[in-house]
Amino acid sequence: MMTEQRELGDTRAPHNWNMPAVAGSLSAAGFDVPYSEVRDTIPIRGTEYLIRVPENWNGTLLSDLDYATSADSPRNLALLRRGYALCGTARRPERMTAYDPAHEIHDIISVFDIFETLYAKPVRVIQNGCSGGGTITLAMAELHPDRLDGAIAACGGTSVWLANTHLDGLFILKALIAPELPIVDLPLEEPEIGQIAAAWQEAVRDVQRTPKGRALIALAMTGGQWAPWGGPGEAPIAEPDAADVRAVQESMCQSLLMLLPSQVTFGTGMLEQSGGGQLKWNTGVDYSAFYANADPSCRRVVEALYAEAGLSSAGDLEQVDAFPRVASDPVAIKYWSSPGRTHLGRPVVPLLRIHTTGDGLVYPSMAQGYEELVEEQGYGAMFRMAWANRWGHCTFSVGEWLASIETMVERIDSGEWPSTEPSRLNVLADSLDASEPARFVSHKPVAHYNRIWTPALDDYMGSSH
Repeated sequence: MMTEQRELGDTRAPHNWNMPAVAGSLSAAGFDVPYSEVRDTIPIRGTEYLIRVPENWNGTLLSDLDYATSADSPRNLALLRRGYALCGTARRPERMTAYDPAHEIHDIISVFDIFETLYAKPVRVIQNGCSGGGTITLAMAELHPDRLDGAIAACGGTSVWLANTHLDGLFILKALIAPELPIVDLPLEEPEIGQIAAAWQEAVRDVQRTPKGRALIALAMTGGQWAPWGGPGEAPIAEPDAADVRAVQESMCQSLLMLLPSQVTFGTGMLEQSGGGQLKWNTGVDYSAFYANADPSCRRVVEALYAEAGLSSAGDLEQVDAFPRVASDPVAIKYWSSPGRTHLGRPVVPLLRIHTTGDGLVYPSMAQGYEELVEEQGYGAMFRMAWANRWGHCTFSVGEWLASIETMVERIDSGEWPSTEPSRLNVLADSLDASEPARFVSHKPVAHYNRIWTPALDDYMGSSH
């Protein structure tokens, strides 16, 4: 089904906390670029997809996991106006209980096939996406040089890394403030999960009232390598002054309250449901060493709080290291070791990874870890990392997105990376969309990411940790 230019409808983004609306100056009103559209479902699987091609198509196809539900966002309308063809899918309705990024990749490639059948082979194909869309973008950059020319992954996680990083912060909390409360094998239904959530919220709020408790919360956030800035709110929350110990600790507490076990923090529960067993593990982990790898500025906050309480972090870390551990289920490790479901740090097309510094949902430390793995694997020439100093998950401005895409086009066409330094990206972003100043910055979330993991032969076969 193909229709000519039509009147655009409601441009509000769907209610989906993993794909917030992208702020910008362009609205659907008065949209005057003629385009054709195909909206349908993929045979057999029934995944909804959408394709739009403007009359002034520049030969580049931009693909996004969430395009079918975000096509009328300011960012995507701006791209359509600039001559980009866009395509992508909606997320599968069974995703919560049967999440499989490898199947999502298959859907995206099916849309490529449909596009080439109905239109033409693009000059360039760039996969991009945020959150879960960033997850599959990373995998596609490693697996599909036959279908992609470049990739831009925004605030995307690696499932096993995400699960284990989430475990680390909760494990420190459990060992030190609430040994009786569960952090794994959580029920997803009410009233059980609600009761667990209420108990965790009460435990954290209680300890936050004391000097020792505030130090323990900061230790858990820091040792777990969770973002100190990224708590809940209706509007962007100001970043705390790194020199203000109490402000940073309060920000840590607010971020922690959002990530405690509950029905809302479905992320790792979703991964375990799909993998058929317990994915997280910390057998053999040295939490004192993990703490040493943390962000130095966060460690200074922890040590200041411990000094204020007249205590030492070393003793508490020893208590954490002595606490009973969590082992993974071999079937879950086997599932998540498969191609498309994890990442190996070997991009074979140009890959730009972008992340917000205040992402409270997908830990910024993971993005740094991927960069470390890429360098270790010898694929650094294919990869660049850029940070936007913004609160929240996937909250990039239109200009920041446009600058990222234009940078990737230049990399594809020239064969060389243009500068991805913050100063150059900010100038480019502001020249492309002046509605909001760009906020690219230099950033290093941690001294070294603790949870880099790639599957070994035994993992592909299904081993426990």
